[in-house]
Amino acid sequence: MKKLLAVVAAVAAFSAQAETLTVAATPVPHAEILEFVKPALAKEGVDLKVKVFTDYIQPNVQVAEKRLDANFFQHQPYLDEFNKAKGTSLVSVAGVHLEPLGAYSSKYKKLDELPSTANVVIPNDATNGGRALLLLDKAGVIKLKDKTNILSTVKDIVENPKNLKFRELEAATIPRVLTQVDLALINTNYALEAKLNPEKDALVIEGSDSPYVNILVTRADNKDADAVKKLVAALHTPEVKKFIEEKYKGAVKPAF
Repeated sequence: MKKLLAVVAAVAAFSAQAETLTVAATPVPHAEILEFVKPALAKEGVDLKVKVFTDYIQPNVQVAEKRLDANFFQHQPYLDEFNKAKGTSLVSVAGVHLEPLGAYSSKYKKLDELPSTANVVIPNDATNGGRALLLLDKAGVIKLKDKTNILSTVKDIVENPKNLKFRELEAATIPRVLTQVDLALINTNYALEAKLNPEKDALVIEGSDSPYVNILVTRADNKDADAVKKLVAALHTPEVKKFIEEKYKGAVKPAF
């Protein structure tokens, strides 16, 4: 009985001391990676709460408004554009992984099979839209005015031999229209959710030279918090690297 009471007391003491860290994440792979490190963080006295979102706006808004402690879903170019557009000052505290963006089609097996005036959908946010166009430029489908401009838009296309018709949609909704269009540019997290295999199904996909590493983000006044530092350390372990490599089989690549 004394041993049981001692265990109960120890658990109660840990619960009282544990610091809660609430992090927003998109479902795949971000939330899955965070769930993987939960046990390790618990041993460090951090109770990690993962709040799942399916959009790219609210995770930043709620961290900026101090409703959440951090988020894990975006890359630096997107964060820079968001801060500029919304007047926020969120900061990156760690790079974790890369999700190559790819071009998918349910109708064609190769990009050169695309017909004249084919319908193409790209993400409607500035950074991922530009990223999609840069990928198509690199693949020789279109030609952009400036290959180094990560915020290129459809207006920056200077050569479009097949007269492709571009439409912009919220990134999360693009997999749903894949069967209705000729080509869809899809972020890997949403491709995985839609049961697509980026390594096999993408007609063209970003290489390892991509600058779009996914990052853990928080507020400037929170970046040095003990719980945040512990989360960064937990995400940068050999165990996490192995988890990413084995679970996603190259569709998601460790960036540390």
